[in-house]
Amino acid sequence: MKVAPKVILLFRDPTGFGTAIFHALQPNPNSNHQSRQESLDLSLQRYGIKHQNVSIDVVHFLDGSNLEVSVLLLENYEPPTLACALNEVLALLAGDGLSNMPTIVAPFVVAATKLKMESRTSVAGDNISVYGLQVGASSGLTKALFTNLQSPPPSLQIFNQQLACLLQLVRVLKMPTFVIIGKKGQNFHHKTSEEELEVIHEIGQHLASFSSLRFSGEKIAWDAPKSSRETQEPWRALYG
Repeated sequence: MKVAPKVILLFRDPTGFGTAIFHALQPNPNSNHQSRQESLDLSLQRYGIKHQNVSIDVVHFLDGSNLEVSVLLLENYEPPTLACALNEVLALLAGDGLSNMPTIVAPFVVAATKLKMESRTSVAGDNISVYGLQVGASSGLTKALFTNLQSPPPSLQIFNQQLACLLQLVRVLKMPTFVIIGKKGQNFHHKTSEEELEVIHEIGQHLASFSSLRFSGEKIAWDAPKSSRETQEPWRALYG
């Protein structure tokens, strides 16, 4: 599969964040961009996994015949399948490694309690809602994003399986990657839900800014939690 020089990598996580972003990125009405969708299944048999493939939904945004941005939405996998699936996807994006590799931009939203300093205190109390982290090789895009987003503290520890696996693999493969980390609160009352929705919109605007796409915020709906299950997973129905 041929991809654009800019790749946005998303996970179909249980919270609905990845799916919401995937559908909210649209061609800018002031541009000539067109979209093309496809689905892809990658085998995991070489890892001894015979009854499960890597399922990917892809939307490419083109300017004429030129690929500008590719957005990938991966199914949600748990370890150890996660590492195998992500390795296959990154190998596909890297190609033969001889030509220019695409720059990957991967947005995540992580609970503040999962962001820890070496002193074992969380970053829940700071005023920064979105961090930016440059990983692997650098590119013009990663440098530009680096200047626009606050870097996390060097001692920051992030307890998120998908993010931790991605960071490890792109470092090994030396793929130019920029990770956008949004911080969400842990108190799921209505006010906090609105604040978390603002974080999603901020991430969406960063993605749109470098991709020349439009982030359609109206495509993201937020329902205030009403049940105990929704209270534990308040983003289950982000995409309206």
